Amino acid sequence: MYNIGMNIFGFLTIKSEISCLYSDSTVRQALEKMDSHKYSVIPMIDKEGKYAGTVSEGDLLRFIKNDCDFDINKGEDELIEKIEKHRSYKALDIGSSIEELLDLSMDQNFIPIVDDRNVFIGIVKRKTILNYFKKEMLSSLEKFK
Repeated sequence: MYNIGMNIFGFLTIKSEISCLYSDSTVRQALEKMDSHKYSVIPMIDKEGKYAGTVSEGDLLRFIKNDCDFDINKGEDELIEKIEKHRSYKALDIGSSIEELLDLSMDQNFIPIVDDRNVFIGIVKRKTILNYFKKEMLSSLEKFK
């Protein structure tokens, strides 16, 4: 019924179409970028373009609360790579299976995708996966009418 043997490239939103943070961005830069794009979690890459994890609104809020006494100005020079992350999104290699993609999508809003050198190439959004399978399911149901 579904083409499970297909690759994940067809689901990919490439890096140039999303916003990322460099791991040496400041807390203020992270907050501003996340606010302007309305992201709750954002991928982080290093200067070589390698995937370095994610930063969430919660990570930033905990840092401001616990380390800055609720004063955002104290965090202006703090690098996001140094703040404690509650949970970082696991990345998949572009050659990973659809099954691996589906498994991760159960727990993550998006799946960071890297090449064989761990260079970040984009994300697969949970919404993209769900839309694909919704269309496939509805198409299959139409055949039975």
